Amino acid sequence: MVRISFLIATFSAFLVTALSGYVFVPWLKKLKYGQTINDVGPTWHQKKQGTPTMGGIMFFVGTIVGVLGGYLFLISNSDEFMGEMVNNQGISLFISVTTALAFGFIGLIDDYIKIVKKRNLGLTEKQKLVLQFLVTIVFLVGQYYIGHLHTYVNVPFVGQIDLGIFYYPIVFMGITFMVNAVNLTDGIDGLCSSVTFVVALTFLMISASYGFYTNSIFAASLAGALGGFLVWNFYPAKVFMGDTGSMFLGGSVVAMAWAINCPEILVLIGIVYTCEAMSVVIQVTYFKLTHGKRIFKMSPIHHHYEMSGWSEVKIVTVFSFVAVIFGFLSYLYMYMC
Repeated sequence: MVRISFLIATFSAFLVTALSGYVFVPWLKKLKYGQTINDVGPTWHQKKQGTPTMGGIMFFVGTIVGVLGGYLFLISNSDEFMGEMVNNQGISLFISVTTALAFGFIGLIDDYIKIVKKRNLGLTEKQKLVLQFLVTIVFLVGQYYIGHLHTYVNVPFVGQIDLGIFYYPIVFMGITFMVNAVNLTDGIDGLCSSVTFVVALTFLMISASYGFYTNSIFAASLAGALGGFLVWNFYPAKVFMGDTGSMFLGGSVVAMAWAINCPEILVLIGIVYTCEAMSVVIQVTYFKLTHGKRIFKMSPIHHHYEMSGWSEVKIVTVFSFVAVIFGFLSYLYMYMC
């Protein structure tokens, strides 16, 4: 029954997302909700000017449909013991979904201001951070409620290391960092979708192996929805996810790590996102310290490879393969802990 619930979640999310594109993409074009390509990016990106954005709403809907379908099937076909365990995990699932939607809603506001209000910068950095901090606080309160907020981390071959009071600012800033890192990964056709598809499959395998069944349903739904979105988002993209989608994915990745009570796994499973974000930090810091010199041809780092002659398809393939490798290492990490 558990495996069937995963299949229901995956395929319903895939179908809803993929089919919604036939309605949603023309609708976005009609509204003229097109992407504005900045002059600071690679010059060949100008041909993408006007491509519909805010497509993240497509996998919002697909993911929710998948979660509802998979979860309802699981609780209606489980025995008494299994049903009680799944119901107890239902709170964690609710926290995960609402957190992803909350971060996605911040991205939706940002996209709306950029596109409809014609303000290229959207929300200011301060406004965006304040909203992200508020969502993070509520999320951590939820984790405390279900007993997933503690002060230790698991280290293979060492055991648990208690960070004490330092744990709280680390995880608070870590959540915000990871959400924005996922957002930075959305820079070329299909990159963020493909990498997060791999990440979701990794969480699906880990969660299913260790009995986190509702998180498995969420991961299966997200993977299915992203598969459906890639029908429209893979190169050459017919629609972009926008901050609406990338912020939703950032919240999802963070929530899935906490749902298995192992947030530190994001260090491994989120390696591509981290490299993208750190390339920006390194580039900006070096630029300021050296009065205009650069380490990378352009940041985030996927643009560096693009400027070095790599095709978008090659970048997506290589980055996704890296995600697969570190997904395997993440599975080993859970096993060793």
